[in-house]
Amino acid sequence: MRIHIIAMGGAVMHNLSIALHLAGHHITGSDDEIYNPAKERLASYSLLPPSGWFPEFLDASIDLVIVGMHAKKDNPELARASELGLRIMSYPAYIYEHAKNKNRIVIAGSHGKTSTTSMIMHILKACKVDYDYLVGAPLEGFDLMIRLSDAPLMIIEGDEYLSAPMDPIPKIMHYHPQQTIITGIAWDHINVFPTRESYIQVFKDYIQNLPPAATVHYFEGDQDLKQIVQTLNRMDLKAIPYAAYPHVIKDEIAFLSFGDKTFPIIIFGKHNLENIQAAVHVCLTFNLKEEDILMALMSFKGAARRLQPLFISEPTKIYLDFAHAPSKVAATVSAIKAQYPAMRLITILELHTYSSLNKTFLPQYAHALDAADEAVVFYNKHTLEIKRMPDLDSSFIIEQFVKPDLKVFTQNEQLEAFLTKINKLNTVVLFMSSGTFNGVDIKAWATSN
Repeated sequence: MRIHIIAMGGAVMHNLSIALHLAGHHITGSDDEIYNPAKERLASYSLLPPSGWFPEFLDASIDLVIVGMHAKKDNPELARASELGLRIMSYPAYIYEHAKNKNRIVIAGSHGKTSTTSMIMHILKACKVDYDYLVGAPLEGFDLMIRLSDAPLMIIEGDEYLSAPMDPIPKIMHYHPQQTIITGIAWDHINVFPTRESYIQVFKDYIQNLPPAATVHYFEGDQDLKQIVQTLNRMDLKAIPYAAYPHVIKDEIAFLSFGDKTFPIIIFGKHNLENIQAAVHVCLTFNLKEEDILMALMSFKGAARRLQPLFISEPTKIYLDFAHAPSKVAATVSAIKAQYPAMRLITILELHTYSSLNKTFLPQYAHALDAADEAVVFYNKHTLEIKRMPDLDSSFIIEQFVKPDLKVFTQNEQLEAFLTKINKLNTVVLFMSSGTFNGVDIKAWATSN
């Protein structure tokens, strides 16, 4: 097929473009801004388009147009595709079209989706199970974040954000899985879901609309999620609660316990032990032996930017994590503090998303950094200008985090000066962001003397 991708520069969209290209389709695309690594990866497959929108390049020979959420409703290429009567789909709609005859497993929830999806992928690969997948971050041992083949199974990370400008429903509503994991519910995406109730409703609708006799694996420690599942008017659904996988911790290493055997793992944190239990639940449904599943998990290092070590030595630990929403920040900080209780913990959080920079949403961060011995919040005023949001006052941010000694920086020079003064001995430094710290080279700092 000839497929045109509008807004192909995003993390998922450029991987989808490459996957479709490798599947033998003729791929063209466009975007008004493409940054690395997407830029270099698209160029390596000769798929990198010129910057901008070019409706004149679209014609009736195109079989399908796939649109990413980055495109606006008035996108000129989208308008041209509509004018030509071309078939137009969001990427979640396309993923379902590809996988509609497969066994579909969707990992949903406000946090832990990528980690749990990655665990399942790692286990299935180790156990030689053939499957397609869609995951939200790069994973060691996998060239792409998407695989499209004739495999009978597909593992899908299910995002609750909207699908596309012409398809404004949550992505998870497209997939109709036979099994789903829901890791928990914590209000996010205030630009789309202005109230906590409207956000929770997404998961109510998702569960209510699952296919007949579907299985729901849900984290029993989340009271909102537990109530939704237990009050559903769906007697056909199989609801299976989960908590942390049985384990012991010795010398900062977690050992998964199964019978009289233990299996040491590389990753750590209570939230990851919960993710492991969910992953094990699902993998057992493929007739795998639990011991083989745990053996596979021993080599699992995690997805990119999920407690990613930038520098590890005896007196110094430096990590980068994708945490940005309040629940993710609190869980990540707690995991680090529990792992290294005798070390000083410095946390540096970048506010980068619409929600995190929104005055109405900021109170959700109350006490999220409490476990840190020293905490910094960084944001760039230019980001506020781009998002057309009002400026934030440092004192207001400090009040919302309920941490009087919190430092707030808005300029690169301030953050860089703070980093140069850190004594790394007996110290853990945790960077958290879905952005780039406005270009501050934290990796170079982490590995410097």
